[in-house]
Amino acid sequence: MTLRQAQGPLRQAQGPDAQEFLPSEDPADLDRQNPETEIAARAEAYRNWGRWGEDDVLGTLNFIDADKRRQAAALVRDGVSISLSQRFDTDGPQKGWRRRTNPVHTMTDTGTDAERGNQGFPHGIGGADDVISMPLQCSTQWDGLGHIFDHGFAWNGRRAGDVVTSDGDLVTGIEHAASVIVSRGVLLDMGRHLAPDTGELADGYAITVADLEACAAAEGVEVSRGDIVLVRTGHYTRAHREGWGDYAGGPAPGLSLTTAGWLHRTEIAAIATDTWGFEVRPNEFDVPAFQPLHQVVIPNLGLTIGEMWNLDALASACADARRWEFFLAAPPLPITGAVGSPVNPLALL
Repeated sequence: MTLRQAQGPLRQAQGPDAQEFLPSEDPADLDRQNPETEIAARAEAYRNWGRWGEDDVLGTLNFIDADKRRQAAALVRDGVSISLSQRFDTDGPQKGWRRRTNPVHTMTDTGTDAERGNQGFPHGIGGADDVISMPLQCSTQWDGLGHIFDHGFAWNGRRAGDVVTSDGDLVTGIEHAASVIVSRGVLLDMGRHLAPDTGELADGYAITVADLEACAAAEGVEVSRGDIVLVRTGHYTRAHREGWGDYAGGPAPGLSLTTAGWLHRTEIAAIATDTWGFEVRPNEFDVPAFQPLHQVVIPNLGLTIGEMWNLDALASACADARRWEFFLAAPPLPITGAVGSPVNPLALL
């Protein structure tokens, strides 16, 4: 299906592409009975396949270059370092959906072993060792480019079965991004902007392009090429206060499907939120649908997505400093062939 054949409401592009029609960015225009058409229209309109060559493995992370990193480094003024990670332990949000469990941490050598002298080491030396077992997407993490497919196709138009097999992601494994994700970070604190009394958006609130742009304007920041955008909804704040509940997979605020065009034209490198699923849940259709924005932006735009980030301390620091841009380092673990990775992102102000 070509974009001109799409049945959903479209808007006419301005400027040199005036004859091209793009999907509407108004959620009111979504055909809520037809996710297939709405997804397909955005996938075709914003597809980046071939943009960085047929062998590309980074997608929009290509927007981060040396100049961008130098710009980011210059943002470190106070030397304040803030971790943006949730905890990795058994008291986490996972309930076993699709075999996602919380981390299991086991000690294989302990101080008790050392005291009893049963470790077999000479001259009184002892030690402790441990092991952890966990899904790679059980807490603060990146979605890699091999995580989501669109009608059997992976990022850059490759057949999904040629990319990810039982041996892992053979093409776009997360290890390729291990030295890449260092850039200017921008926090869009949607919770404080749209709900100043609580700082928390209601579950099911769909963040629009107008919301994103108004928040950036209110903060005095401009989202630009190569940025890593962090969107705080306040959903994690509520879960941290009241208990996990349905945090993993349940209703949550998040980005509307209609933000796909904004994610494309701003040329951001990556985006992360404080929610389990990045996009609004329930999704914006009256018929069965599952993570339609993922289906558009990961395999078609090549956008790296972060989820379950703890943005509360950063939000407070940004509000106190009255600046919402910072140096951000968030490299994934170089796990060969992985389609996602745990991460301990660090923001430096």
